Amino acid sequence: MSPIRNIRRRQLLRFGISVPLLSCFKFAAGNENPAVAFGTTAVFLDNEINLLHRWSRELGGVCSADVQFVQRNSYQEIDDLLADSRLDVAWVCGFPYVTHLQTMRLMAIPDYQGQPLYHSYLIVPKSDSRTTHITQLQDRVFAFSDPQSNSGFLVPTTELMRAGIRPSTFFKKSFFTYAHRKVVDAVTTGIADAGEIDGYVYDTIEKQYPERTRDIRVAWRSPQYGFPPIVARRSLDEESFLRIQHALVNMKDSPAGRDVLQRLNLDGFVPDGDKVFDGIRHLVTILNSGPA
Repeated sequence: MSPIRNIRRRQLLRFGISVPLLSCFKFAAGNENPAVAFGTTAVFLDNEINLLHRWSRELGGVCSADVQFVQRNSYQEIDDLLADSRLDVAWVCGFPYVTHLQTMRLMAIPDYQGQPLYHSYLIVPKSDSRTTHITQLQDRVFAFSDPQSNSGFLVPTTELMRAGIRPSTFFKKSFFTYAHRKVVDAVTTGIADAGEIDGYVYDTIEKQYPERTRDIRVAWRSPQYGFPPIVARRSLDEESFLRIQHALVNMKDSPAGRDVLQRLNLDGFVPDGDKVFDGIRHLVTILNSGPA
């Protein structure tokens, strides 16, 4: 390996990123296929390594590329890697998507239960039979998922603000778990009295691991918002963008793709629909309108 390539490799490893992280469909020496770096955060997928391997093979087979999943604990880390062109595509939340349009380009939206939409769920222990809204949780302990999560931060925070409540002084204590499944764990174990979670993630956990949700209940469901999208870095070339988009949208048309979608608990991916994120944009306006 040349000294220049060694330096580049060390630079990438310093950020904890899989090597190679090359622009999509640009070939590495001695590698038959180009590399695609695909970022994800710690949602329910973080315990599904086999599923990620299946998905990387399925996408790579369609794209004729070496698809490598790069997992990080927070949306901010993924946002930074996209901005630095160290990721080609990423599965992000609608909140960072609408606030980072200068670095992200919408590629595809998951189709869940026939729509590119989802809910935020307020969850409480089953023993709490009274709570039906976040405004009833004054002086309680609350678990958010991620500071850049629509369902796990923006929705509950703006629900309080709509009611004239200052979120930063409302709870006895609040904290971030940086994973939706960990919100479930926090409420189940009694670390938190309540929490807010991505409804799709909750439904998937309930479907695949029902024992993990048996002691909690959904106390409130938000209106529907644009589903966390797949985005590309703005600097990704058009040919690469279209090939990856095509591979995602056409997953439902192949047995291998349908198998992955079933394991993801999704119907498929749709190629556009930016307007579905207008509801999140409205929440961002509310968030920016006054002290949180």
